[in-house]
Amino acid sequence: MTFYFTGIRSFPKLWKSNSYLGLSSSHSYLSLFLKDCYGIRNQEKWFSVKTMSAQNTNAMNLLIAKARCVRKLDEGSNKEVSANSSHMFAAGAAKKRSQVNPSKAPVLPPVKNVIQLPTRPLNSEEWDKLKEEFKEKANFENWIILQMVKCHSSVDVAKSVLAWVAAKNNGIVGYDLLVKYLYLCVFHKQTSEIIDVYEIMKARYKRLESGAYTLLMRGLIYTDRWKEALLLLEDFKKVMIPSKKNYDDCIQGALFHQDVNVAWNLYQELLSHDIVPMLETLKAFFDFGKDMKDDQYSNKLHNILLYLRNNQLYPGESFAHSIKTWFESGQCLGCGKTVESIHLSSEEYEFLKEKVMRDVIDGGDQYKKTTPQELKRFQNFVKYRPPFDVVIDGLNVAKMFPKARESQVLLNVVSHLAKQNLQVLVLGRKHMLTQNSRWRRVEMEKMQKHASFFFADNISEDDPFLLYATLHSGNHCKFITKDLMRDHKACLPDAKTQRLFFKWQQGHQLAIVSKHPGAKITFQHILSYDTVVQTTGDSWHIPYDDDQVERYSYEVPTKWLCLHRKT
Repeated sequence: MTFYFTGIRSFPKLWKSNSYLGLSSSHSYLSLFLKDCYGIRNQEKWFSVKTMSAQNTNAMNLLIAKARCVRKLDEGSNKEVSANSSHMFAAGAAKKRSQVNPSKAPVLPPVKNVIQLPTRPLNSEEWDKLKEEFKEKANFENWIILQMVKCHSSVDVAKSVLAWVAAKNNGIVGYDLLVKYLYLCVFHKQTSEIIDVYEIMKARYKRLESGAYTLLMRGLIYTDRWKEALLLLEDFKKVMIPSKKNYDDCIQGALFHQDVNVAWNLYQELLSHDIVPMLETLKAFFDFGKDMKDDQYSNKLHNILLYLRNNQLYPGESFAHSIKTWFESGQCLGCGKTVESIHLSSEEYEFLKEKVMRDVIDGGDQYKKTTPQELKRFQNFVKYRPPFDVVIDGLNVAKMFPKARESQVLLNVVSHLAKQNLQVLVLGRKHMLTQNSRWRRVEMEKMQKHASFFFADNISEDDPFLLYATLHSGNHCKFITKDLMRDHKACLPDAKTQRLFFKWQQGHQLAIVSKHPGAKITFQHILSYDTVVQTTGDSWHIPYDDDQVERYSYEVPTKWLCLHRKT
C-alpha cells in the first residue's frame, strides 16, 4: 500500500529533518508532515475519504483480510520461591525442573547482511551509498527501517529514511514504512509526529489494519486529543474485536485524563467479550483510587478483587503493592478513619503552578545565574516534548556518591527509570559532555537513548528549570534532587502559597536511598497523607514531636496522636 502525496512541490517541505536540511539542533522537533491539503470538516466522517486509486483500495482490502482475531493470554511467573514450595504447581517449580533437565540450546540461523545502523540522520547520497553495501537491494528500505524498530533508533534517523524514499519515488511512501515509522514515534512518545501521521491516515484511508489502529490508539491516548483514540477503537470494532492491549491503552488513558466512567465502561465491555484483562489494567484502577474518598469507586475495586478470586488470577508484586496502598491509603492505623491526602486538588495545583511560574520562575532571582534567553530556550524545549513523568537534577544526583564516577551513578538511575517505561528529563550542565575521568562520553550516549537531556550553561542555576519542567508536565510528574528548595519556597508571597508548595514538594520529590554505588536503585516511600492537625468532627489526628528527636523546620513529625470523642 502506498501514499500518494499531491499538491506538494518541494520534498523538504514534506519531510522535515534537521541534518539533511541543514537545520540547527533547536529545530529537530519540527513536524514531519504538512497538514493534508484536502482537510476534514466533519469528524463523524473521518475514514470516509476514498483512497487515491483502485490499487490502493485493493491493497487495503488485502490488509483487512489478513487481520485475524487471535489472542495470546500472557502467562507470568513469580520469581520468588519459598523454601517449602516443592509441589509441582508451585511458582518456579517448572523453572527448577528445566534446570535439572536442561534442553539443548536451539541453533540460531546465521546473521546475514549486518550493517551498522546510523546514529544520525543521513542525506540521500549517504543512504544511496549504504544501500550499495546491501546485497538484496530491493529489500533494503524495509530491512533498514525494521532494524531501526528492533533497536529503537531515533525518530530523526528514521525520518531521514522516509525523506530519502519520498525523494526518489515522486512522493510515494510505502504503507509498511510509514507504520514502522509510527511505531518509533509511539515508542519515543513523539506526540506531534504521531498526530501528523494520524492526520494523513484518517484522510486517505477508510480502514486501517490492526497494527496501525493499535499504534494510533496508544500514541493518541495520552495527548489532548485522547478521545479520538476512543473513536478509533469504535472504528476498529467494525473489523474485529479489539485486543486486551487495545482496551488497556484506552482504559489507562481515560484514567490518566480523570474520566473514570469511560474507563470503567471500557472495562465492562472488555469482560463482556470474555477477554481476560491485563493485570496492568486492573492495577491502574487501584493506582487511580488510592487517594479517592468515594464509596462507589471502592465498590468497583472490590469487584475487581472478586474477579481475581473467581478467575484464579494472581497479582504481581507491583500490583499487590498497589492494592495494599489503596487499602491503607489515607487511613489512621489506630482507628481506620481517613485522613487528608498529600496530593493537591486540581484547583490547588493550578493556583500553585501560577504562583511559582510568576514569583519563582519569572520574578525570582534566578537570572543572577540564568539568563532570560536561556530560560526561554528551555521553555521552548519543554513545549515540544510530551509531558515528563520524572525530572532529574542530573548534577545533583550524579554527586550522590563522591568517590564514584558521576556519569556511572547517573546512568544507573536513568536506566532504572527507563525500565519502567517512564518519560524522563535530565537537567545537566554543558561540561558533562566533555570526556574526563568523572564523565565518560559512552555512558552519556547510553543515557541519551533513554531520556531527554537539556544542558544548561555551566554557571546556570538548575532549580528554575527543574520546577518549570515538573509543574508544566502535570500533577503526576515527580522530580529527583537532594535540594530542599527552601530558597524558592521563600520567594513565594504568602503563607498559604508556601504551605501548598511544601505539600506539593512532599508528594512529588523522590529521594534515592541506595547506600553505595552499584546497589539496586530504591526510592524513599512518598507518604499518601498530609502531616497537619486534622479533624473529622468526632475525631482529631495530631502530629507531634518526639522529645528524643531534633526536627528541623523543613521536616515533619512522624508520630500521631489519635483522639475520639466518647459517645
